[in-house]
Amino acid sequence: MTDLSKFDSNGPSNPKNNIFGLPFSEEDARLVILPVPWEVTVSYGAGTSRAAERVFHASMQVDLFDVETQDAWKKGIYMRQPDKKILMKSDYLRKEAELYINYTSKGEMVEKNSFMCKSLKEINEGSTLLNRWVYEQTLSLLDDGKLVGLLGGDHSTPLGYYKAIAEKYGDFGILQIDAHCDLRKSYENFVYSHASIMYNALEEIPGLKKLVQIGVRDYCREEWDYIRNSNDRVVTWFDKDIKERGYGGQSWKQIADEIVSQLPEKVYISFDIDGLDPKLCPHTGTPVQGGFEAEQIFYLIRLIIASGRRFIGFDLDEIGVGDTDWDANVGARILWKLCNLLVANNS
Repeated sequence: MTDLSKFDSNGPSNPKNNIFGLPFSEEDARLVILPVPWEVTVSYGAGTSRAAERVFHASMQVDLFDVETQDAWKKGIYMRQPDKKILMKSDYLRKEAELYINYTSKGEMVEKNSFMCKSLKEINEGSTLLNRWVYEQTLSLLDDGKLVGLLGGDHSTPLGYYKAIAEKYGDFGILQIDAHCDLRKSYENFVYSHASIMYNALEEIPGLKKLVQIGVRDYCREEWDYIRNSNDRVVTWFDKDIKERGYGGQSWKQIADEIVSQLPEKVYISFDIDGLDPKLCPHTGTPVQGGFEAEQIFYLIRLIIASGRRFIGFDLDEIGVGDTDWDANVGARILWKLCNLLVANNS
């Protein structure tokens, strides 16, 4: 058991300790953060594969006291080092993907180019291997009695974790905070694209009984039709509708209560940071105007917990890497809040 008797939670963080300057080992931690340094299929801005390193650095500026969860962190929070083999694989396949995307963007036929066919095959196979790796890592942690937070990487990264969650917890629902639906059958012929994460989850995980999406403001007709034909398995609160209801005098609490009512007993939170206002995440891969304030999301999570539902896990994805540490700074604070809420709800 980690001895906290000489640990000063009010002082400056020690960067020789783990994330947030905490002195826990993985063995002693209640919650383990798994970084997944992967961004092979990103279609616009890159850099999120290295977000975990930047978030770790920025986390040293986060004050540990949280008035809501008090000393939940004392049960232990630990982040693993990003796996260098996964990062190297991502870097290699990302270059392949960039060549492929550039080729197809000019209207060229993939079938007529053997090199592009080979690249597409390698990318899809690499994503399948990544999904398996995430599944094995997260299931092992869950079997050890750990709570798990996944830190991307792009939004394709948590599919294996969803499968582990279903195996460990049975039926569950996902609350997705996102500017996008991510319900495309595939995108740019990438089967496990970041734009297809929720389609793949719904198609491959029977235990995923409900997907509740909030903040969506950029989507295609295919995704719109998928939602309409889902028999309420997918329920989407579009950003435009949320804001217009607010303009008409409805409170965020009224809307948030409706969102909570759609969620099942066990709730997993998938947090694509581009669900927030881009002022909070300017270097995220695919920023879209609109979005939430961070406090709106924390308020919603508190309502979920207060309703008696169980918060069982989360992923935080698409944190950008820019010229400053602003994105990482916001990301670190969101990660801190998610960790403490998850631990407090599972004490």
